[in-house]
Amino acid sequence: MILPIIIEPNPILRQQSQPIKKVTKRIKTLLENMLETMYQADGVGLAAPQVGINERLIVIDVGKGPILLINPEITAKFGEERDVEGCLSIPGENAYITRASKVEVIGLNSKGKKVHFKAEGLLARAFQHEIDHLDGILFIDYVTKEGGELKN
Repeated sequence: MILPIIIEPNPILRQQSQPIKKVTKRIKTLLENMLETMYQADGVGLAAPQVGINERLIVIDVGKGPILLINPEITAKFGEERDVEGCLSIPGENAYITRASKVEVIGLNSKGKKVHFKAEGLLARAFQHEIDHLDGILFIDYVTKEGGELKN
């Protein structure tokens, strides 16, 4: 099922998301619906707050197959790179953002099993972008910090 995507300045996008205590059928269905919504919107990532759900769930697909993560957490960051980002919750806006070039991420898959990822390039950027959403941080916040400008 396609879910409506929440657009900035909706306050849910600025809230701290709640951890998932148990992987239930509702969580699995929500992850599948988020994935379908992301594909429909032609995105590479989507976080639960972007569909109005205040829970720590993300989905990502940078062209290498879908990643569905529950309670994702970045455990290490390495290097630095600057590239253009956009966001399904801020349509039509893009900006150059500096992020870690490599990250390590842990979380649970949709079966409740612990998983670990070592990512670089676009996947590392997507993990950072989507996990930021779970903490109420949007990519435009980095534009302000870095003194950059939005690219239309």
